[in-house]
Amino acid sequence: MKKPGDKVVVHSYKHDETLHRIWANAHVVDHKEDTIVIANHRTKVIEANGRFWFTKEPSVTWFFKDHWFNIIGILRPTGIFYYCNIASPFLIDDEALKYIDYDLDVKVMPDHTYRVLDRGEYNKHKNKMDYPTELKAILEKELSLIKEWIELKKGPFNHDNVTSYYHTFKSLQGQH
Repeated sequence: MKKPGDKVVVHSYKHDETLHRIWANAHVVDHKEDTIVIANHRTKVIEANGRFWFTKEPSVTWFFKDHWFNIIGILRPTGIFYYCNIASPFLIDDEALKYIDYDLDVKVMPDHTYRVLDRGEYNKHKNKMDYPTELKAILEKELSLIKEWIELKKGPFNHDNVTSYYHTFKSLQGQH
């Protein structure tokens, strides 16, 4: 089990097992049996085609063993925004924290209004990669659960949780 302050690389894959994206450097801020929370700022992100970019804002990301999504809280001067990926539960090994990205995303504004993104990309990939019926049902159910969490301001969607984990990250980095 990773402990606060440990570095971790994140690998995102597609359903056909092709590499989608790599986050080169993140730091664990909390790790429980069913959840790991990481944080980063100005992290290098490498796309499958080799192009790369750096994140601009600090973020705190929740990965779950029991849910088919991950949730990124992004700290901006105008408030905390969220980006939610419909994705497989994570696994972690000596190489990286890994998950499968299933395209559907939810963008959440600081006032908790939200919109679902990339439905077209999801539809294309579910046909091209022949997602099983059971998987499609799980993904739609988990999308509904994210909406419920947003409306209840549950867990990651409570701004205080994002802020608290970000302060933990800064203190682990020796910043205040």
